[in-house]
Amino acid sequence: QVQLVESGGGLVQAGGSLRLSCVAHTNTFSAYVMGWFRQAPGKEREFVAAIGWSAMSTDYADSVKGRFTISRDNPENMVYLQMSGLKPEDTAVYHCAANRRSYGRNPDEYEYWGQGTPVTVSS
Repeated sequence: QVQLVESGGGLVQAGGSLRLSCVAHTNTFSAYVMGWFRQAPGKEREFVAAIGWSAMSTDYADSVKGRFTISRDNPENMVYLQMSGLKPEDTAVYHCAANRRSYGRNPDEYEYWGQGTPVTVSS
């Protein structure tokens, strides 16, 4: 079992930046692929970014590529999402997720989820 807790969300103006953090309560953090997903009101959960076990591999949705950066700190059991150039359409609840089996964009592949942290971008 892995408990994930996100933080760092808030209200920001368009063009601004936020850094989301997620701490994983597990003794085997480096064994998990970590992902960030988001869900806006009335919309399905969508992939944002993923990072491989050793942080050598990263993947981004086209909508955030060049603006968001995912990173991880395995000794600290942390994964981060640095967001810059925020747009109103980035408004959503952001969730981190973990899975042992695959490196992918499908939320069904992820076994563990945090409760999420809300991000609101005003125009």
